[in-house]
Amino acid sequence: QVQLVESGGGLVQAGGSLRHSCAASGRTGSTYAMGWLRQAPGKEREFVAAVTWGGGRTYYADSVHGRFTISRDNAKNTVYLQMNSLKPEDTAVYYCAADRTIGVQTYDYNYWGQGTQVTVSS
Repeated sequence: QVQLVESGGGLVQAGGSLRHSCAASGRTGSTYAMGWLRQAPGKEREFVAAVTWGGGRTYYADSVHGRFTISRDNAKNTVYLQMNSLKPEDTAVYYCAADRTIGVQTYDYNYWGQGTQVTVSS
């Protein structure tokens, strides 16, 4: 089992920045791919970004590419999501997720954080 605890999020004006952190514990090591997904009100959960266990490959949704950056520090068992140039449409609950292999679909991940709210005002 892997436990994921998120921090960060909050309220920001359009054009602003926020940084999420997600700390993993339990059976972690450094062999888990990590991802961020989000769910806006009335919408399905969608992929945002993911990084391989070694950090060598990253994937981004088209809607956030160039604005968001995913990174990880395996010594701290922590993954980060830096969000810049935020838009109102980025408003959602953001979830950290982990699994043995990297994926871009919600069903690719078996371990989930509790979710944190991000609200971007116009």
